[in-house]
Amino acid sequence: MNIINIVDSILFALMLFSVLYLLLFAIASLKKRKIHYPETENKLKYVILFPAYKEDKVIVSSVTSFLAQEYPKSHFDIVVISDQLKDETNEELSQLTVDLLFANYKDSTKAKALIFALDNLSKDDYDAVVIIDADNTVSPNFLNEINKAFSFGIRALQVHRIAKEPETDMAILDAASEEINNSFFRRGHIRLGLSSALSGSGMAFEYKWFKKNIKNISSVGEDKELELQLLRQGIYIDYLEDVFAYDQKVQNQQVFYNQRRRWMASQYENLVRGMKYISEALTTGNIDLCNKLIQWAMLPRLILLGLIFVVAVLFLFINIFWAIKWWILLMFMCLSLAIAIPDEMVNERLIKILRKLPKLFILMVINLFRMKGAKKKFIHTEH
Repeated sequence: MNIINIVDSILFALMLFSVLYLLLFAIASLKKRKIHYPETENKLKYVILFPAYKEDKVIVSSVTSFLAQEYPKSHFDIVVISDQLKDETNEELSQLTVDLLFANYKDSTKAKALIFALDNLSKDDYDAVVIIDADNTVSPNFLNEINKAFSFGIRALQVHRIAKEPETDMAILDAASEEINNSFFRRGHIRLGLSSALSGSGMAFEYKWFKKNIKNISSVGEDKELELQLLRQGIYIDYLEDVFAYDQKVQNQQVFYNQRRRWMASQYENLVRGMKYISEALTTGNIDLCNKLIQWAMLPRLILLGLIFVVAVLFLFINIFWAIKWWILLMFMCLSLAIAIPDEMVNERLIKILRKLPKLFILMVINLFRMKGAKKKFIHTEH
């Protein structure tokens, strides 16, 4: 029983820290933000990068959406990196006001596409680079809002990625998951003065910094590697929660599974990569970097929720008094999730869809043991 007691204490301490961490940022996310960047007459120049790997269904409509920007046309260029797109798709794109680049590399990744684009730009006088996924659409004021932030001195930012009309059960769950993460790791973080997490698209960076540092990216999780480099260099990542990039969510369970497998592999790979900087972060007082490493060391939210529930049930049969603290912890975990999810997303259908969580929990646990291949090979999210 002593061994069980020790294991229980250690496991509970770890889970308690994770739950309190999430609860802290969930509560912080409720605070209204008063900071808005001022209007500016300064019009910076932007290059918009659309990596497009087998995205024939969505790329043309996404690019067309971006061309409707209210920002001066002379101050932004759109570059599409065509990677295994069909000839007819390339033909449609060539009719639009975009620069079309044809990928000539093997083993496609988004990082390779971005490096390839920067090496082949026809101009080099940009102030900032914006990265948009091939399935993303944006509002006409998108660049105007980003320009306010960069004119103010921001060097890196993430806009608010939001689901594009989710219809299937998995798309709705994916949309809810994204909004929960926005509350924890973006809105909650900036409320407490910490950097926002990046989302992989809807990101903007100072051009010179990005061109220099993107060449150091080697994994399939380019957003997390970029975070690591930004935070090491003390560059704050802002979050524009009122500027939206509409993202098409995963439509079925298999795509959800593959996507999470890739994300988990990227998270833990970059945790290992970042651990060598922990002493540097502590000695220089780099709180942002320390926080990021703690964040990456935590289990994914679904696994954390499922694990707490399983242990709570298990201890009902071992020692009911030990089980009490686990059920209280489960209550706080559920509270943090309830705070993090936007009220408008909570409806009867979402509640019914939550029945899928036990199966998804099992799949996520399986993912923990299948991350090796995902670290090296790009896993495409189909649309």
